[in-house]
Amino acid sequence: MPPFDYTLPFHTTDFRAHPELYRVGKGEQGVLLVEPYKSEILPHWRFKTEEVARESSAAIWRLFEDYLRADDFVGADMARKFLQMGYTRARRYANHRGGKKYDGPVPDDKKGQSGAHGRAELPRLARTEQDPDKVAAARVFYERWRAAVAEPEYQRQRAAFEAHYGK
Repeated sequence: MPPFDYTLPFHTTDFRAHPELYRVGKGEQGVLLVEPYKSEILPHWRFKTEEVARESSAAIWRLFEDYLRADDFVGADMARKFLQMGYTRARRYANHRGGKKYDGPVPDDKKGQSGAHGRAELPRLARTEQDPDKVAAARVFYERWRAAVAEPEYQRQRAAFEAHYGK
């Protein structure tokens, strides 16, 4: 798989009209960049408590299924990324007070990208200090994310997308 291309003009690119420009990338790459999907999914994305995470993940799951029914792999993959991001962000807030994982600001040339970028990871909270709401929310999103990845129609569409676009 080619790496995610951060040089694309994301503010002016409609990835529904131009799926050939989409890259799956690693993990959640592009989750907050790829339109119109970001704008369709982001309003549903919340993880404050287990109940909120259940409602949020259910709404995103419905979008995931809608995209699959429409044979829109890019939309389905973006929904999968939001489910994955629900898990990782809830875990980050469980592991680190205030959700701040790394020490210091993101370097200017790395803004909009995930990762440490040379910054030290801040100490993790002990399990007994972790916010139980965030732990539970993470579990909810984890189950939905793994179900999305395992969904046979998602796997079929991903294979077809990669075969067609070489990505």
